[in-house]
Amino acid sequence: MTLALVGVLIFLIGIDPDLIGMNRSPAVGFVQVGVWLTGLALFLIGAYAALRVVRNGRASTLLNDVGLRLAATGYVVAAAASLADFIGIGSHTIPNLRFGKIQVAGVAIGALLILVGLVLYWRTPRRAPPTRPVVDALPASATTTGGSA
Repeated sequence: MTLALVGVLIFLIGIDPDLIGMNRSPAVGFVQVGVWLTGLALFLIGAYAALRVVRNGRASTLLNDVGLRLAATGYVVAAAASLADFIGIGSHTIPNLRFGKIQVAGVAIGALLILVGLVLYWRTPRRAPPTRPVVDALPASATTTGGSA
């Protein structure tokens, strides 16, 4: 849990560096994007580790596996949206980068996918109700194997 909380703190500092007095530019730089992606990765790793402890070695179901993969996909979506201008799929050029509305939506969708994936990983299968012992409906005299038929 501590790693997840540190990850959230680093993510928030990356999103708004003015929280600690480090806002030096109106543009979004590569270091700022790297900080919030590092924070998001630490959150994801910390949340996974905490949920693994909570699950306490229970068998993994298909839903749990889908949840892990969905969380990892959410990180990839957030990273691709964050780095869009740097890797050449964004609409802004390198000298004056602006973090656009579509990129913000991509990071938000990625974070939402991460949360949904972690919830799916957290869910455990319901336990079957205890079974009652089966009682014979036949009387005890009918179940004896006598000599005459």
